[in-house]
Amino acid sequence: MTLHDNIRQTGDRALVASRRMVRLSTAKKNLVLQAMADTLDRQRELIKAANTIDLEQAATANLSAAMIDRLTLNDARIDSMVKGIREVASLPDPVGKKIWKRIRPNGLVIEKKRVPLGVVAIIYESRPNVTADAAVLCIKTSNAVILRGGKESINSNIAITRALREGGEHAGMPKDALQLIETTDRDAVRELVQMDNRVDVVIPRGGESLIRAVVEHARVPVLKHYKGVCHVFVDASADLSQALAIVENAKCQRPGVCNAIETLLLHQDIAQAFLPALHDMAARRSVELRGCAKTIAVLPSCKAAMPEDWPAEYLDLILAVKVVKNLKDAVTHINKYGSHHSDAIITADMRNAKRFLKEVDSAAVYVNASTRFTDGGEFGMGAEMGISTDKLHARGPMGLEELTTYKYLVSGNGQVR
Repeated sequence: MTLHDNIRQTGDRALVASRRMVRLSTAKKNLVLQAMADTLDRQRELIKAANTIDLEQAATANLSAAMIDRLTLNDARIDSMVKGIREVASLPDPVGKKIWKRIRPNGLVIEKKRVPLGVVAIIYESRPNVTADAAVLCIKTSNAVILRGGKESINSNIAITRALREGGEHAGMPKDALQLIETTDRDAVRELVQMDNRVDVVIPRGGESLIRAVVEHARVPVLKHYKGVCHVFVDASADLSQALAIVENAKCQRPGVCNAIETLLLHQDIAQAFLPALHDMAARRSVELRGCAKTIAVLPSCKAAMPEDWPAEYLDLILAVKVVKNLKDAVTHINKYGSHHSDAIITADMRNAKRFLKEVDSAAVYVNASTRFTDGGEFGMGAEMGISTDKLHARGPMGLEELTTYKYLVSGNGQVR
């Protein structure tokens, strides 16, 4: 069988399973998820043995220590996966939720209700725990799911998927509602994302190169973000000690994530007072500053920022710093160089705060808080599939509700138009 035919058959099975998934009640789905968690827990030794093979191959391939850490599954991480599945089971089910109901003058009753997307394809890299995370979110929302992980974690992904399928199908999950593409052939991704008559949406999770490769070939809608070029703007009226604490958190707490800031914008009226404190914090936290000419005038030791620094996603302890004339210039800079992910203003001027919230074109916009809160758990969603900087159909953290769409249910008693 050719790769093309194999992936098409996977899509056919998922499509059939998606029709059956819509019949499951919330209670039934929760039983399925609990059974998945139980089986994953019981099969942890098999999963760790498979993971050992991936780790040995990673060492042979000279993968970085950071990559190997992301690949590693120990008891604590498996415990976390099991706990995460049980937490998803306890979350409210958005499927069937009524968005609104109207009774028209002619007596027609129209309801707008949430329904599953259908077949969701998840393409991801490195971390094998994503296999469980993605699967259970899709099952909770009555979707069928096709997973395609990275080759570096293939054995771990197979073991996790088998455990989830065994537990889920034993508890009543339709056969093939959860499938993993087990080939590491890169062409499998191209085949998967071109099945526009079988797959309803694709969600890539990984680096920018993976996401761009998916978008380049896709005929299916893609929910994604390319970069996390996030900003903090410290306004003239800001509490400078509060601003410094927020900047430190947003840059340093986890510099390698998409909601960490990459650029700091300073109102020219407070630059002279704020920059020395920023310099001290940066030295203490080993942050490299790359500043504009006005920044360097205050901090002569600061490295000069180049044009390519403003749109850069460092994912490291590097911070670009620019002094701007006013709020208008800050907003213009963010909308030009940002990635429409998460941006913040630190200010005591509520008029400026409202203007910033209105004019910055990003998925999450903050006043006097760190951008690190752009996360499904922090937003009270309980869990997330990822973060989207698109405007259709989901934007920002994608939780359970974002894995649904809606349809109109119209009831009449013989009306004709």
